[in-house]
Amino acid sequence: MNWMQRSLVLSCAVVVPLSAAGNDWPQFRGRDAGVAPDNPRLPTTWSATKNIVWTTDIPGAGWSSPIVSGDHVFLTAVVSGSDADLPPKPGLYNGGVVTTTSTSEHRWIVYDVALSTGKIRWQREVRRALPALPKHQKNSYASETPVTDGSRVYALFGGVGLYALNFRGQVLWAKEFPGVKFRNGWGSGASPVVHDGRVYVVCDNDEQSFVAAFDAKTGRELWKVTRQEGTNWSTPFIWEDDQRAELVTTGSGAARSYDLKGALLWELTGMSTITIPTPFARHGLLFISSGYVGDQLRPTYAIKPGATGNISLKPGETTNDYIVWSAPTIAPYNPTPLVYGDVLYTLLDRGFFTAHDARTGREIYGRQRVATDASGFTSSPWAYNGKIFVMSEDGDTYVLQTGPEFKVLEKNSLGEMTLATPAVTDDSLIVRTASKLYRISQLPRN
Repeated sequence: MNWMQRSLVLSCAVVVPLSAAGNDWPQFRGRDAGVAPDNPRLPTTWSATKNIVWTTDIPGAGWSSPIVSGDHVFLTAVVSGSDADLPPKPGLYNGGVVTTTSTSEHRWIVYDVALSTGKIRWQREVRRALPALPKHQKNSYASETPVTDGSRVYALFGGVGLYALNFRGQVLWAKEFPGVKFRNGWGSGASPVVHDGRVYVVCDNDEQSFVAAFDAKTGRELWKVTRQEGTNWSTPFIWEDDQRAELVTTGSGAARSYDLKGALLWELTGMSTITIPTPFARHGLLFISSGYVGDQLRPTYAIKPGATGNISLKPGETTNDYIVWSAPTIAPYNPTPLVYGDVLYTLLDRGFFTAHDARTGREIYGRQRVATDASGFTSSPWAYNGKIFVMSEDGDTYVLQTGPEFKVLEKNSLGEMTLATPAVTDDSLIVRTASKLYRISQLPRN
């Protein structure tokens, strides 16, 4: 029996009704920037055995987040032929960074897990080779979250390629990318986005960065624009407002927005030296954060639609014609902030939490400690049913109350490291840890 024929480990046989298509979670952070529709069956408390519908072992390593379309949960991983690779460990490493290049054959895999049962419906190997590039010990070769348009799933592996598969697991097309150098050998992480029949990819690296658009049906490259950027790990964002649709990207040199033909619309300098959070929009404003922990400048910007040209702030400014408000030191390093209701909530990697008025930037409360014993936070917060959820790298999820006062309401532990942001679909939370995938729901009491 080979690795593709391994049986699954299912911890529970309880079946919960499937989600409606309107409540799918088709991309990193879902359709609404981490906010899920309310549902009384969505869980507030859980553990590795409580409120678990099913648990499935996922072979290989990967930090891509799960996505959901109907009864399909998609995620990616890379299976190594050796156990010699250094395992990741929680925490910021505080300068003790280890980069590795494996000498064993790897298999790049796309998984389809049935939402209803937890069974792996299919697992498709899209590439088999030696890794061409090193990576940070904490990173993986499958850290980009796939995206789906409801008929195909698109999986990006940095330095390897972009692959389109149908829901039966057939590879429809592939665009292989040459291996490029990423900063300090840390590897890649920015996910693709899909919109109106096109797949958009940003590859910021230390050789030649670019943004490109591909036909979703055929994989044909529609356009490609070079970028004056070094390595970043920020997923792009399609911003649709009442004026236009644009592709927003962030980087250490500048945030830049392109029209959907690749022409530059506007740019904004004044970022930190590493940018990871994803841009997103709420209340008619675009929110951009760039918060490398080693920098004094860690800004967040709120931008209104219609910007053109260079919209950078001049010395001493905090607003201008297009920047509604800005704050120079509130941005996180890894997690993307969340707007829930009228409040911008920010989770910082070292476990602090802040709240600001989303429309004005007014501070509601400053840094509050989520937990004293958490090793760090990488995954992005999410929200439903009037509560906010933040998950530590230890696999502990803290439930926070909303409103003007900070309070931790619950702590839910799965007991295994995770860096992936969960998916939410109808009545279930889908959580990926280092080795497992969980479907969690508020189950009836016996």
